[in-house]
Amino acid sequence: MQKVPELSLKSYTHGSGEARMAFVHQLFAGLKEYGFVILKDHPVQVDLLRKAYLLSEQLFSLPRDVKEGYVSQAGGGQRGYTAFGKEHAKNSSLPDLKEFWHVGRDLPKDHALKKFFPDNIWPAELESFEPVFKQIFQALDDTGRIMLEALTIPLEVDREYFKRMTDTGSSVLRMLHYPPIAEGTTPGALRAAAHEDINLITLLVSASSSGLELLTRDGKWLPIDASPDTIIVDSGDMLARITNEVLPATTHRVVNPNGPNVSRYSMPYFLHPNPDAVLSCIPSCRGAGEKYPPILANEFLMQRLREIGLTK
Repeated sequence: MQKVPELSLKSYTHGSGEARMAFVHQLFAGLKEYGFVILKDHPVQVDLLRKAYLLSEQLFSLPRDVKEGYVSQAGGGQRGYTAFGKEHAKNSSLPDLKEFWHVGRDLPKDHALKKFFPDNIWPAELESFEPVFKQIFQALDDTGRIMLEALTIPLEVDREYFKRMTDTGSSVLRMLHYPPIAEGTTPGALRAAAHEDINLITLLVSASSSGLELLTRDGKWLPIDASPDTIIVDSGDMLARITNEVLPATTHRVVNPNGPNVSRYSMPYFLHPNPDAVLSCIPSCRGAGEKYPPILANEFLMQRLREIGLTK
């Protein structure tokens, strides 16, 4: 039976040389074969995650008009609230059955890249929301960069390659709420239709209930079951692009509940490059030739946000 590999991050951060290399090879193989790995022994505090999920439930329980008052005027859904049914998968005509809230990186007003980073929006009704989600954002950002550093070995780039590319990345932490499926929902509409992530890698704190599935390389849907104290990691389109599809982005979806029709909450962290980073093919991945021309990370991001209905 196929199963997404489960890896211990401590074997890379605190293990012997042999343990570190074993982690590197298992990570690379897992992303190549499945596009996903499950990460245990990570530095994100479980108690902090529990607080975050409680706050997420409280956030989405706020009245609709209150939530809609937190829609960002900056556009693109990059900060604050995005209403139910706004986003759809690329090439899908049906909206996803979800609402969400984005927290992004804070940059000083005088930073050279500030124009790419709208100010965060914090709900006044939830006093601890800002400190909790700032802490989780930083913890997941640090964890994601460790994962990318491990990939520099098989990709044959220098150890600082991804650090330079992501030190002011346009990364976002998304709080997701999939409400119970309402009567009269359009047939075929899913909580999240089949899609690939836009970014380099995604770190998904294990959700409140099942429903996540990946499309295997032989075209079958495989449910991903992970314990609540693990992080699910998957590779996105940007990583696929710079590796010339050596590490493909894997199609995945969130299906509607088969059991009790209850809310589902999840919390993915989308790790992005700096907006002015150039996404170009890594030399060791060129093979018979580059499949994609170089493109600025922000240009690629805006292109994809248009395709999924978040900006015009």
